[in-house]
Amino acid sequence: MNTLSKIESAMPLPVTVDDILAARVRISGAVVHTPTLISQTLSDMLGCKVYLKFENLQFTAAYKERGALNRLLQLDAAAKEKGVIAASAGNHAQGLAYHGRRLGVPVTIVMPVTTPTVKVTQTQGHGATVVLHGEKFDDASTYARQLAKEHGLTFVHPFDEPDIMAGQGTVALEMLEDAPEIDTLVIPIGGGGLFSGMATAAKAMKPDIRIYGVQAELYPSMYSHIKQTNLACDGDTLAEGIAVKQPGELTRRFVERLADDVLLVDERHLEEALSLLLQIEKTVVEGAGAAGLAALLTHKELFAGRNVGLVLTGGNIDPRLLANVLLRDLARSGRLARLRIILQDRPGALFHVARIFDQEAVNILELSHQRIFTNLPAKGLSLDVECETRDGEHLDRLITALKAAGYEVAPIEVA
Repeated sequence: MNTLSKIESAMPLPVTVDDILAARVRISGAVVHTPTLISQTLSDMLGCKVYLKFENLQFTAAYKERGALNRLLQLDAAAKEKGVIAASAGNHAQGLAYHGRRLGVPVTIVMPVTTPTVKVTQTQGHGATVVLHGEKFDDASTYARQLAKEHGLTFVHPFDEPDIMAGQGTVALEMLEDAPEIDTLVIPIGGGGLFSGMATAAKAMKPDIRIYGVQAELYPSMYSHIKQTNLACDGDTLAEGIAVKQPGELTRRFVERLADDVLLVDERHLEEALSLLLQIEKTVVEGAGAAGLAALLTHKELFAGRNVGLVLTGGNIDPRLLANVLLRDLARSGRLARLRIILQDRPGALFHVARIFDQEAVNILELSHQRIFTNLPAKGLSLDVECETRDGEHLDRLITALKAAGYEVAPIEVA
């Protein structure tokens, strides 16, 4: 540990449980006290009791409202009149915009020009002025700070401010009051604001509680800081809500002191977790909202026998992306498959193949022949069949039947 780290470790943390209790009083009635419910099916599947906190049921479908509102309510009259500004392409923008309009505080949000149109229109729909600038979040953040100075606006950071962290900490107060048997929390980390607030509240209420942070494998910024390594932070993660390249200057101190560990999850487990939550709990979450469950899927042995609390942090996901994730999950489980079958190019060839699908009660969804762009002989062709089965065993029986009939067949795998 270097000298600066030693000094920081001896300093009191900038948010206390009293700050979080005060935030709860402040925001009470203006944010939803979301339910904390046990998932019996997930508990049986994972070998631990799984409690879910449904923050995707907030008005803007994310916990970010809590910190944003706590910050807005503490502005003085002059700051409220001039307005606030933030850089965000997601839930922070919508939470700030929604409560800003409700309180009569002008809100400006700077977003990268690459921000999906749906997020821009949703934020504008909450009454905010949206400024598009730069290709990346860092560009937007720098420009937002510049505009704040030029126009006398109050800059509201998405995670690295005490008032923001205190507001987010109210999530833990509700969880542990509603389900006091929880002895372990798994909290997604992007910049670390949610973790900082929740861990502070949880440790005050239950000093022996275990607390784990979780990050996407493609964006392990806080993990790298804690482990003193330098992993790459880049890529198209499903969990874009926690895709932060630099941990907060304040939040990293909370993680250093209060985290039992920081875990990483890959994209496949994020997709599986999102799909399970929709299928089992009938609830829609974004990638970041599925990160806690992805950690349980990845590290089952770590949580065996524990009472684990997970926060479904948000539900703002693009419908097309959600559809892709669900279809990929069906493919991995064998319920949706694409088979490549080699045929001779002669009359009746397709009929004989289709008869085997009929015998095995497999539904054909789509067919595609390829005669030209192939290395097969001129009288040969490949047939791609997209089909629907009951499960992986049903698919295996189909493939076995096709091979028994003399066909060369191979599944086209999903990554």
